[in-house]
Amino acid sequence: MKENGHVLVIGAANLDIKGRPDLPVERGSSTPGTIRRSLGGVARNIAENLARLEVDTVLLTSVGDDDAGARILGQAAGSGIDISQVLTLEGQRTGAYMALLTENGTLDVGVDDMAVLTALTPAYFHGQRPLFEESRLAVIDANLTPEALEVVLQLCRDYQVPVCADPTSNLLAERLCPHLPHLYMTVPNVQEARSICGDVFAEADREAAQAAAAHLVSLGVNIAVITLGEYGVVYADAETKGHIPAIQTQVVDSTGAGDAQTAAIIFGLLEGFPLDECIRLGVTAATLTLRSRDAVRPDLSVDLLYDELVI
Repeated sequence: MKENGHVLVIGAANLDIKGRPDLPVERGSSTPGTIRRSLGGVARNIAENLARLEVDTVLLTSVGDDDAGARILGQAAGSGIDISQVLTLEGQRTGAYMALLTENGTLDVGVDDMAVLTALTPAYFHGQRPLFEESRLAVIDANLTPEALEVVLQLCRDYQVPVCADPTSNLLAERLCPHLPHLYMTVPNVQEARSICGDVFAEADREAAQAAAAHLVSLGVNIAVITLGEYGVVYADAETKGHIPAIQTQVVDSTGAGDAQTAAIIFGLLEGFPLDECIRLGVTAATLTLRSRDAVRPDLSVDLLYDELVI
């Protein structure tokens, strides 16, 4: 990895609409609860977390010329993210994600509207060659079209830029399968790992997850990190493997916790820390985010991360 340069984060930036019921949901009927709108998108969340951890970060995404797009760009710039190459599309609506949470704050079901991201074409990415050349590391989410994904990974190979990939969802995770040998790190949850690994990950227990992480490494991924929710995280590379238990905490909202984990792991890798310490940083950042109503904890900082660090 290069010693200098920015982290290039590529993928979704959208408006999150989240409903959390006060009572068990009865299908086909209305349930009292709380509905909130906030900023989200896997790539945007990771970029903001990185910026709050004092990492030089450039975001490549597309938004509409609407209120949501303006809000996303204004907040990103205020967080220290370079948004100079973000596409703002006239007459288009900014991406949106609608989530129904459980009473405990975990995801029940979600719907995403990401049509605006089709503007991130191969031609657009070819026009960003200088940004790829100057990058220390690239982070992508699987919202990119297969054609765009192919070009992004080729540009990263051209300029020897390591790539971290977030599978994003069960359906989108399969887009990463042809590219596993070219990934520096991938960070699926249990369901996404099953989409990638198939029968190798038939069970959801820790032992099976550890085998799935090792399997991803055998397929060419340098670092595999699989999130097990309340059971913590397993990880593997060519030399090590391990498990970090989850920190017991009150869950206000689980949205964005995985993105915070990814960003903190990347922060550790950029600093040259051992992998197990990087994973501890990630679990800590995820826990801090679980306690927040926002997809990115607004007071996240390097000092806060170390104050709460998992031992």
